[in-house]
Amino acid sequence: MIKILENIVSTKDISKIKKLLKQGHFTPGKDTAGWAAKSVKTNDQWHADSEYSDEVFSILSQALLSHPHFSAFTYAKDIAPFLISQSQKGNGYGSHVDDALMGHQHIMRSDLSCTIFLDSPDNYTGGELTIDMGTTTLKYKLPIGSAIIYPSTYLHRVEPVTEGSRLVAVTWLESYVRNAEQREILSDLDEARREVMKSQGKTTAFDKISKTHSNLLRLWSNT
Repeated sequence: MIKILENIVSTKDISKIKKLLKQGHFTPGKDTAGWAAKSVKTNDQWHADSEYSDEVFSILSQALLSHPHFSAFTYAKDIAPFLISQSQKGNGYGSHVDDALMGHQHIMRSDLSCTIFLDSPDNYTGGELTIDMGTTTLKYKLPIGSAIIYPSTYLHRVEPVTEGSRLVAVTWLESYVRNAEQREILSDLDEARREVMKSQGKTTAFDKISKTHSNLLRLWSNT
């Protein structure tokens, strides 16, 4: 299941992020790639002193956590530090699957991958996030400030940028609910109860859906 969250980062916050990025520098992205991905990763990665990187990561984390649909879709237990990635003409990231375990002193499992778009799609050509789902291939090039969240188990790639520059923030999430099918059921139930509340108020149907949602979350969650 793939989720798109529109307007997750405000124009004001994106402007602030871009000012903070000037306090750091970009280096070849292959330096942060796993051994198998180094040969296909040709984008650049941002690095800065912690006072600047912590502020950028705080803005992005708060943007995710404050979105009404984020928690109900991900049931996030942990959010990895963000990587700020820039792809200029000729840069991209070939087909790969994200590492299952991430971190050094603190190890987390990657259940979901998240990309937040920090540039308008009008600023570059190419650069689509391409996700392979069996026989189906999906391509995404979202408006500035929007995010896409998808299972980390999928093969995916970033098509080469042919003109302009693509700037994104990428992170990974460990979920309290490890199983993707169970997360989808919980997300559907949460959406259903919100629709019932909006159209009918707190009815018996709302209470029964909420009870089922809570009990399944209790049954399936790993704390």
